[in-house]
Amino acid sequence: MTARDTDWDGVRLHVVTGKGGTGKTTVAAALALALAHSGRKVLLIEAEGRQGIARLFDRPPLPYEERKIAIGPGEADDGRDPGGDVYALAIDPEGALLDYLQMFYNMRSAGHVLTRLGLVDFATTIAPGLSDVLVTGKATEAARRKQQGGGYVYDSVVLDAPPTGRVGRFLNVSAEVSGLAKVGPIRAHADTVARVIKSPQTAVHLVSTLEEMPVQEALDGIAELRGVTGMQVGGIVINMARPAVLSQEELKAPPDVPAMAKALGTAGLHSTETLAEALADGLAEHARQLELQDRERTELEAAGQPIYTLPMVAEGIDLAALHRLAAELRDQGAA
Repeated sequence: MTARDTDWDGVRLHVVTGKGGTGKTTVAAALALALAHSGRKVLLIEAEGRQGIARLFDRPPLPYEERKIAIGPGEADDGRDPGGDVYALAIDPEGALLDYLQMFYNMRSAGHVLTRLGLVDFATTIAPGLSDVLVTGKATEAARRKQQGGGYVYDSVVLDAPPTGRVGRFLNVSAEVSGLAKVGPIRAHADTVARVIKSPQTAVHLVSTLEEMPVQEALDGIAELRGVTGMQVGGIVINMARPAVLSQEELKAPPDVPAMAKALGTAGLHSTETLAEALADGLAEHARQLELQDRERTELEAAGQPIYTLPMVAEGIDLAALHRLAAELRDQGAA
C-alpha cells in the first residue's frame, strides 16, 4: 500500500458539517472517495435520513445496513495498487436503538416490540438528546470496530452530520445525556462516545461557500467547537468556488462598450449596443462576485485551519464529478 502524507494522519472519524445549501453531503461523499484509495475501506454515514448519499451515487434508498456503493481511486494504472471500497449507511434512531439494545442487553427482539408499540418515537421525542447519542454512537462504534485478526474493519469513517448550527449539540453527547441518565449503561455508552469524539482520532470539517452567511456560520461553528465542546476542528472546505474568468487587471479596467459593440458587429451579431451593455453589466457583476469571494476567503483563512477549495460543477454532481472532487481533495492534502 502506497504511503501518502495527509493533513489528518491518525484521524479515523471525519465529521462533515456546514450550513444548508453549501453542498455538505457532496463534500462528505467526495471525502469518502478520496480516503478510499490504495485498497482502503471507508464507511460513509448519513445521519439525517434524507437519502442524499443514495441520490449522489445513483443508488436505491439506503437501508439501515452497511453496503458497498463505490470504488475509490487507485494510485497506479497497472492494477498493482487498486482503489478501495466505499460503504454507506443511513442511520435512523430506531435502528440505532435496536443495535444498542442488542449490544448491551441482547434484547433486539424486545426492541422490535417497542417499535411496534411506538415507544421508540415516544422516547426520542421526549428526549431528543437520546437520538443524537444513538446516532453518534453508531458512528464511533464503526470507527472503533475491529476484525477478528486485530485490524480495524474500516480505515476511515465519514459522518455526514447535521448543519453547523446544530452540530455542537449533536456531537456534545455527554451534555445531552446528562439530563437522561447520571449512571448506568446509557451514561457509560455516552461517555465512551464522547471520548472518541473528543480524541485526536476525530476531526470536524466545515463546508462553506464564499458567501457571507455560510462563512459566518462556519466561523461560529469553529468557535463553538473550540470553546464549548473541546473537539478537534478539521479543515474548511470551500465548495462551489467560481473561477476567475478574467485577470484582476482586466476586471479593474472599465469596459469599452463601443469597442465591444464594434467587435460584436464584426462577428455578425445584431443589436450590438444592447449586447455590449449587457456584457459590460455581466463583467461588473463578475468583478463584484470575485471581490466578495476574496473578502470571505480572507475571513475563513483568519480561522487558521487548513483550507481546501472545490470548484463549481456546472453540469451537476454525478459519480464522475464526485471522483473529480475527490481528486481535488487528495491533491490538496485532505485525504
